[in-house]
Amino acid sequence: MAWLLLGLGLVLVIEGLVWVMAPGLAERLLEIMRSLPESMRRQSGLLACALGVVLIWMAWLLGGF
Repeated sequence: MAWLLLGLGLVLVIEGLVWVMAPGLAERLLEIMRSLPESMRRQSGLLACALGVVLIWMAWLLGGF
């Protein structure tokens, strides 16, 4: 459970930094995402999930857990 809270906390910190450091860029990225077809947004989400799983797996192999 502690790892889940740590992961969620890291995501929130990174997301928050984006909005603090470059809110205009974040808004433009959201506009670009809105203009994409839903299927492309789903594929982007799937790619992000797959990349996250690969990164977690690599951390596990390197002994980070």
